[in-house]
Amino acid sequence: MGNSKLVALMVVMVVTVAIVVKTEAVDLCKMSEDGLMACKPAVTAPVPADPTAECCAALSGADLSCLCSYRNSFVLPSLGIDPDLAMALPSKCNLTPPANC
Repeated sequence: MGNSKLVALMVVMVVTVAIVVKTEAVDLCKMSEDGLMACKPAVTAPVPADPTAECCAALSGADLSCLCSYRNSFVLPSLGIDPDLAMALPSKCNLTPPANC
């Protein structure tokens, strides 16, 4: 196989992988990307909004213990989520937060 064909094949492979990764929905602890986006105004500093009904519905189906495990990681801040506001969200949605969270 010539160099130009090899380069073309590599480009096609990279583009294919990028498309597949881009089309996969974000799913964090059983919360869909839509659920995360519904809650984002309530977990964004400096002036968070009250959680919406859509946010609380999404949070009610989430794995709260799993979400708690992200409290001290870089993941939440990298998504624009304030970890302290996120940990307060279950109480604001009248959900029982996990113990030791």
